[in-house]
Amino acid sequence: MEVPSNNEQTSLVSNLPILSLTLGTLIALLLGYFKSKFFSLQTKNLPPGSLGFPFWGETLSFLKALKQDHVVQWVADRITRHGPVFKTSLIGSKVVVITGQAGNRFVFSGSDNGVASNLPLSQASILGKRSIFEISGSRHKLVRGAMMTFLKPESLQRFVGEMDTIVKQQLLQELNGKDSIHGVTLMKTITFNVTCSLLFGLQDGKEKLDALYEDFAIALKGNWAIPLECPGTVFRKAMQARRKIYKFFSNVVREKKREIELGKIVPGSQADMILTFLALRDENGKPLSEEEMIDNFITLVFASHDTTTIVLSMFMRHLARDPEVRSMVLVEQKKALKAREEKDGKVGWSEIQMMKYTWRVAQELMRLTPPVFGNFKTTSRDTSFAGFHIPKGWKVFWVTSPTHMDENIFQEPEKFDPSRFENPTKSIPPYTYVPFGAGPRICPGGEFARLEVLLIIHYLIINYEWMETIPNEPLTREPLPYPAFGLPLNIHPKKNA
Repeated sequence: MEVPSNNEQTSLVSNLPILSLTLGTLIALLLGYFKSKFFSLQTKNLPPGSLGFPFWGETLSFLKALKQDHVVQWVADRITRHGPVFKTSLIGSKVVVITGQAGNRFVFSGSDNGVASNLPLSQASILGKRSIFEISGSRHKLVRGAMMTFLKPESLQRFVGEMDTIVKQQLLQELNGKDSIHGVTLMKTITFNVTCSLLFGLQDGKEKLDALYEDFAIALKGNWAIPLECPGTVFRKAMQARRKIYKFFSNVVREKKREIELGKIVPGSQADMILTFLALRDENGKPLSEEEMIDNFITLVFASHDTTTIVLSMFMRHLARDPEVRSMVLVEQKKALKAREEKDGKVGWSEIQMMKYTWRVAQELMRLTPPVFGNFKTTSRDTSFAGFHIPKGWKVFWVTSPTHMDENIFQEPEKFDPSRFENPTKSIPPYTYVPFGAGPRICPGGEFARLEVLLIIHYLIINYEWMETIPNEPLTREPLPYPAFGLPLNIHPKKNA
């Protein structure tokens, strides 16, 4: 080993004071920076509440409450302790929970309030950094505009007949020869195939779609998982599934491009969402990147598939428990049946508009059990709400239950009452009923979901009888609300069907 010379040793010794001074200065600057950041937050009026343990925060208790379907109480307990605006720490992020009508308006109004759509790391990683929930400004307007063009009622009218055919085929395929099923599995299968067929024109065969379905189910579980991509974690499995989903859609996009080049299909024909996005151009005339398209395709599947499945599962469960509501839905659907039989035998747009009571039942189910309990946004700058300071980079979490279950808005909120949505002259106050969000950021797929729910319920209640095999089956949320055992049902065709 080479030994330093005397000159080198002397130089090192003579430089020690300078090195010590430099190191001490850096440490002092760092301590001063963190001290100033800490005291600047202390002097500002942060919301009351607890950030819990470092990094973990209150994540574990929150996820436990979700799984046990006690999350409404989890929020209510903290509102009782701290008020309608409180701070916490969830999924690795500092969070301000904002509740009530004013809170919903603040989050959804679209005004320049410093609240962007960025999600926590786990959700952003699964959906993608180019998802509509992650982008803002002109890019958000461009992507949302394309979705709305495809999903607005005027456009959806031309898909009613095709959706009618898919729903009938799927129900026949899934129920033929069976006398028992799991309602959640049935609804997941049908809604996934409707989404794949109508939104993306996917005709890849059952095996490929079944594999894609499984990957989405795994990826969903990572949405609200702690974002640790270590072997065996839920988040790592979700990210592996996400990569497989991305590869699938990448191959589909390339095949569509090839068909366009060969003149087999026309870009911009709005035959499906992929062609709509391929034809999209920004203000500079540039197309979307593959990443932008696929991140939003993944987001659309999540948004249109699981949320609709939840509404339908809750619908089947309620009809099995409430004979009065079931009878009223059946009467309405028989009128729609008579109307379609006088035409070509298919449910059309006019028949969909006849199903008002059926949709009110769905609306009330979404009030009591919203498919999405709440979600995160991010502050793009320091901002404030209700007199409280919210620092830049913190998450803002909006929640449905404080308004959905407010007796000042919905009389006897625990009671199931579809008539709440009956009288348009006695409208529900804005920003209080938010299963699809509200304002400029309301979910663009709400009308697509309505059409799908009404068609599936129409063919189910006209043709089948069913009953629960596990009375009073509880709900669990992982992270979305589902019957804990998958809603097992005994089912059989009606004799006159």
